[in-house]
Amino acid sequence: MTMHMKPQSIFDTAEGRRLRGGSDANWRRWGPYLAERQWGTVREDYSVNGDAWNAFSFDDARSRVYRWGEDGIAGFCDDSMRWCLSLALWNGRDPILKERLFGLSNEQGNHGEDVKEVYHYLDATPTHSYQKMAYRYPQAAFPYDELIRVNGERSRIEREYELPDTGIFADGRFFDVTIEYAKAAPDDVLMRIVIKNAAVEAARIHVLPQLWARNTWSWKTGSERPVLERAAIGDVLARRAGKRTWRLSVDRRAEFLFCENETNAPLLFGSPAKGPFKDGINDYVVDRKADAISANGRGSKVAAHCILDIPALGSRELRLRWRPDGIATEPFIDFDTVFQERVAETDEFYRALQHGIDNEDARKVQRQALAGMLWSKQVYYFDVPTWLDGDPAQPRPSAERRKGRNADWRHLNNADVIAMPDTWEYPWYAAWDLAFHCVSLALVDPAFAKGQLALFTREWFMHPNGQLPAYEWEFGDVNPPVHAWAALKVYQMDRALTGVGDVDFLKRIFHKLMLNFTWWVNRKDSGGRNIFQGGFLGLDNISPFNRSEVLPNGASIDQADGTAWMAMYALNLMRIAIELSMTDPVYEDIATKFFEHFLSIAGAMADVAGSGQALWDNVDGFFYDILHTKEGRIHPIPARSMVGLIPIFAVEVLDQAVLDKVPGFAKRLQWFLKHRPQLASLVPKWTDPGVGERSLLSLLHGDRLRDLLRKMLDPDEFLSDFGIRSMSKAHLDAPCSVSFAGMQLDATYTPGEAVTGLFGGNSNWRGPIWMPVNFLLIDSLRKFHAYFGDDYKVECPVGSGHMLSLKEVADELNRRLQRLFISEAGGRRSSLKSDATIDDNLLFHEYFHGDTGEGLGASHQTGWTALIANLLHDQGMVMPARR
Repeated sequence: MTMHMKPQSIFDTAEGRRLRGGSDANWRRWGPYLAERQWGTVREDYSVNGDAWNAFSFDDARSRVYRWGEDGIAGFCDDSMRWCLSLALWNGRDPILKERLFGLSNEQGNHGEDVKEVYHYLDATPTHSYQKMAYRYPQAAFPYDELIRVNGERSRIEREYELPDTGIFADGRFFDVTIEYAKAAPDDVLMRIVIKNAAVEAARIHVLPQLWARNTWSWKTGSERPVLERAAIGDVLARRAGKRTWRLSVDRRAEFLFCENETNAPLLFGSPAKGPFKDGINDYVVDRKADAISANGRGSKVAAHCILDIPALGSRELRLRWRPDGIATEPFIDFDTVFQERVAETDEFYRALQHGIDNEDARKVQRQALAGMLWSKQVYYFDVPTWLDGDPAQPRPSAERRKGRNADWRHLNNADVIAMPDTWEYPWYAAWDLAFHCVSLALVDPAFAKGQLALFTREWFMHPNGQLPAYEWEFGDVNPPVHAWAALKVYQMDRALTGVGDVDFLKRIFHKLMLNFTWWVNRKDSGGRNIFQGGFLGLDNISPFNRSEVLPNGASIDQADGTAWMAMYALNLMRIAIELSMTDPVYEDIATKFFEHFLSIAGAMADVAGSGQALWDNVDGFFYDILHTKEGRIHPIPARSMVGLIPIFAVEVLDQAVLDKVPGFAKRLQWFLKHRPQLASLVPKWTDPGVGERSLLSLLHGDRLRDLLRKMLDPDEFLSDFGIRSMSKAHLDAPCSVSFAGMQLDATYTPGEAVTGLFGGNSNWRGPIWMPVNFLLIDSLRKFHAYFGDDYKVECPVGSGHMLSLKEVADELNRRLQRLFISEAGGRRSSLKSDATIDDNLLFHEYFHGDTGEGLGASHQTGWTALIANLLHDQGMVMPARR
């Protein structure tokens, strides 16, 4: 007889038990919460003109103190960013220490900002009990000037010039550096650095692990400075007034170099100040300036300077331990044992998570996607009123800034650990990015995912008027309203993991999201017509028009996507209210209200402002934005793009069993459908139950779903070998062209990087494949299948003769997205550029070429691209070889 054992839950593992350990054992207190880049951010911009990239440049970063954060390679810090650990390196040839990752500013890169380093996040646990990353460091002088010059000479139609393109890694002349952290206890952090010489000749490297205190004393008169000082036995002690003392130990002979985390004012501003300064360690090691560091073995920043001679193809190891003074008095006796235990526990955790994934490569993809997501957490500190008005001990900012960027967000005061889109290119949060981050994080840490979603609705984030902050460059901009969808998704994932639905979480976030929904209705429906003008909506250049700007001659755009997002939002809130009604009938009334909102939006899309014009084009079988002139004339904008597919997302299927549990809601629906027949007719087959006595709410009544899918699944339009393109390939030969107010505006299918600098961004929604909208398409198709069942089939791909159910279509899209990452028959991964990786490790790009699948945009954008982890988890499948 065969025994079938129940798969182990992640909460039955050692790491899972830490996750559920409560506040008494705060294993999350220390983590990789240090940004890869703090310079060039809005927070550090105190300029008059608001040019953040030049207000605080990469060259400034080694000599100038940050106000709102810190950065460093493989950084680790506490959740208030008081004490910071990271790694610095020097190959003996560079003009500066390698203390932070280098990249191009927005104006330097031929496709905007771009990190120019080779590194990978390899492994992580949600409590950060174990972390691992890899960094490749050249043995020759780092080609800073060459990277700036060549990229500056290249046009937007040329590819980016990357670090491997310089030839600096030829003949193995580089060091592969692996950095790992393991915790012996919540506040006992072990750091292991392994440096491998890949060359066939011996090479020397200077390794400088760094510890420092974030500067909290320069901004307010009378603030006390923390102190680092050499201990009698060679360790470093760290003291902060009124707090416990910490100790850093290094396992080999090291020269401890101390300086102050203070700005080098004489160098940068020509003003007098007493050193040693933040750049003192750099100047001592690189320029051999003996007076650049502290002479008394004290400071607020220290480096353990170790010089390692590494034989050809050999390696060396450096070990450190950071913990409260008085514990682990012999710090390296159990060091290796702790690492072995944490690595084994990490393997155990991911075995439990991946029990349904048989493909070894798929398991690697999922694990590294989640590792990148966990490495991308960051302490985000930004007090907007202080930033606008200035600090008491610093010069007062110009009067212009108090009327400029983010001036109406004075309530915003953030000091939290937040999941970032990318800690170099996007070291700041974005509202709709975060919603997708949480769906991935819920696979491994649903409590953190719920906390992140709730955080954005708190009073120190959400505007008093109900708006969610969009992103640091312009909090008042507008992102798609996907927070409710994410909250419901995370709630359901958490319930599946724990067996208990967190109703308190759902109630708390639901009430705040109702405020946000009201903000949308009041602020983004200018005519009170249930047609929305969301503006930017995070889709950058998807339209021929810049939708963030006011159009000339009083014109406006009625957005098919903005309106569909709001229809989706109404259904999401309705579904949450129904869920809450299971335990509290009061919510049945609110569920009815959002059902009515949905129908009103559906009615408006069918007849814009009583004009007889719909956002749906019957001839093309597609949704389009409409240009609305001041005189009342309307003109469709015939761009076949993701804008016209987003209405698919507005779908909800209700089981009869659910309706039976909310009789008040069901009764009101029947009344509404009977007495509002003109709106009821917009709901497809509401009174005709589908498979399993289900009812469907959707914007796609009649044959519209088939019409949209006919476009979406056509390889000559939206369907790529690697997912759904953001714009139809039909616009390659027939660009969308619009004449208005003396302007000729075109939108052409552009499958790769944007070829124009319009719209202010360096991303492109005119052809590439974007993971978040593909994920929503798959999610929506599964809902449609739940209603229509297996008998409803469509041709996929169009022209193939293959008829698939909507579930099979969703599976096929899933497989195509997996091809971006999973190698086929030993071949290369479609998304990877050659020479861009260490040992075939993975990158999770911002978006992907619409024809080739090559990764584009931010190269370590482990935010919404980490959704590949969910797709692998949901399918639990071995991807078949591509035919």
